[in-house]
Amino acid sequence: MRDVTESTATDAVVGQLAGCENPRLKQVVASFVRHLHAFVRDVEPTEAEWLAAIKFLTATGHMCDDTRQEFILLSDTLGVSTLVELINNRKSPGATETSVLGPFYVEGAPDLPPGASILKDGSDADLLVHGRVHDAAGAPIAGAVLDVWQTAPNGFYDVQDPNQPAMNLRGKFSTDADGLFDLRTIMPTPYPIPHDGPVGALLTATGRHPWRPAHLHFIVSAPGYRTLTTALYFEDDPYVDSDAVFGVKDALVVRPTPHVLGKSVHYEFGLERAG
Repeated sequence: MRDVTESTATDAVVGQLAGCENPRLKQVVASFVRHLHAFVRDVEPTEAEWLAAIKFLTATGHMCDDTRQEFILLSDTLGVSTLVELINNRKSPGATETSVLGPFYVEGAPDLPPGASILKDGSDADLLVHGRVHDAAGAPIAGAVLDVWQTAPNGFYDVQDPNQPAMNLRGKFSTDADGLFDLRTIMPTPYPIPHDGPVGALLTATGRHPWRPAHLHFIVSAPGYRTLTTALYFEDDPYVDSDAVFGVKDALVVRPTPHVLGKSVHYEFGLERAG
């Protein structure tokens, strides 16, 4: 390991992994080292630029707390979250497309009866969301659970906004014997991802906006099936073609129709068998 040079530095580091007894860890770290070294050789950063990069990552860590995960935002805005999601969810015909989870999912949403509203602040619902959960062949799945969440009209999730009641715009619904579900909510609105931290500074510096199109998040699960993490987006949204976190897919874009509440959306979720 003496006299490491530009041409031998990568092999020197990878060679130190010879004693790693976890083959997957060894594979991942070796690949990371090779790609990181290739990046450095390609960009040839100055020492000041490399220190700036380290300070950026340090600031990203300092921005994380129990309700905000700045590293997830960084992963999302660089398209890494979407790429990981695509690699891990190569779907079969009949299964619904996945979408990014996002950093504001919270476990423990209340179980609600069919047709209930997920509004906890006393506001009136103006959107009916209904549909069916089925398997890849189209057969209904009874007892499937849909965990639903979205932002309030001010663009904030409940965990970001102390003025919202806990679990506002969150709820869980189960399908009936025919795989049907329905719930009431409000039309979602576009909103910017948190951009008062290092990720926002990076977006500004690179000429990008922080906006996400309006959407409804879903985690759909049922015994014996792969859990589906996805979201529904809206056709006429101004940001549907420039989502800051690259989560939109054509198959997940819906067009609401008029309804006595205001508007209605019908969607059918297809689940894949587990294993």
